[in-house]
Amino acid sequence: MPFLSHITLPKTEIADYPFSIPAFKEGLTLRLHDNVTFFVGENGSGKSTLLEAIADQCGFSLRGGNRNHNVDSSEEYNGYSTPLSGSITLGWTPKRISNGFFMRAESFFNFADYIDEIAVEDASILDAYGGKSLHEQSHGESFLSLFQNQFSRGIYILDEPEAALSPNRLMTFMSIINKLEQSGRAQFIIATHSPMLLCYPEATIYNFGTSGLEEIGYKDTEHYQLTKSFLDNPEAYFRFLFD
Repeated sequence: MPFLSHITLPKTEIADYPFSIPAFKEGLTLRLHDNVTFFVGENGSGKSTLLEAIADQCGFSLRGGNRNHNVDSSEEYNGYSTPLSGSITLGWTPKRISNGFFMRAESFFNFADYIDEIAVEDASILDAYGGKSLHEQSHGESFLSLFQNQFSRGIYILDEPEAALSPNRLMTFMSIINKLEQSGRAQFIIATHSPMLLCYPEATIYNFGTSGLEEIGYKDTEHYQLTKSFLDNPEAYFRFLFD
């Protein structure tokens, strides 16, 4: 059973963003059946907005990190409150947990800066990230270093973790997910555009579309269908794109 079992957002008369997004317009009741849940949809469809609100409710740093990482050290997120955080309700089974991590690919560089800052006072902090600065590793290496050394037990909220991963490293990442979630020690909620990642077995996929939110199979996602169609016949796409 997943630690976080449901997410609710009441319908509101507020017409401003993000409540105007189709996924949130009529309120939200999201059931999390499995230890791995994917959010898919176009940019601006609400995936990252909801992830951020969940992370904020969990008490994780919005800069990226866990409950122990100091948000106030980042001017970008100092005093920032997520638009949905005060409106959603999280349901836990059997009780709320505080272990976990929020990772946003777009601000991972800032998170690496933060780790370097605190390592000046205590170099042992780098032991949790492979023994050296994340900046001294390639982008893909630093991502995997985080996953392999920091993830153990808790809820992991990840925004486009595939951004820095080659296909080979993406498969390594999936093996890390599998090892943790099969043990019953970890739950993953991931926003992604990766058709490879969406193939993860027995995961739940929620599509953030123009008509709202719906659960779909990975072969029904636009990501899978478009990628497969393109790889089956790229020339047809090039004739259309380059004409």
